[in-house]
Amino acid sequence: MQNDNLKFKSDLRARCYNLGLQVISITDMLPNKRSAWVIVDQLIRSSTSIGANLTEARASSSRLEFKKFYEIALKSANETKYWLCLLRDVGLVSTERIETLLTETNEISNMLASAVLRLKGKKF
Repeated sequence: MQNDNLKFKSDLRARCYNLGLQVISITDMLPNKRSAWVIVDQLIRSSTSIGANLTEARASSSRLEFKKFYEIALKSANETKYWLCLLRDVGLVSTERIETLLTETNEISNMLASAVLRLKGKKF
């Protein structure tokens, strides 16, 4: 069981996919209000974009293209953090629920940032 948890922690694409599923699950429970629509639309787009770009990176034809997809995934992760904070601060979802997603998004973002720095050949 602990080995499965360790594998999940290191499997970035699986974590991104799971984050997208969790975001969709939370947003499907939000009230049908105009303010929620805008946040939900952007949050779903940014959170699912992270994993989609990592999937695209696997099919890239060059190291430069691979790096670009990782950079886009990082930007999407940072955007996801913004929308999660906005959703939390407007009071549409409980703070505890959002904090769990924020923690996961921060960890994913840190992993992506580390990978981008490595791909750029910079020390971190």
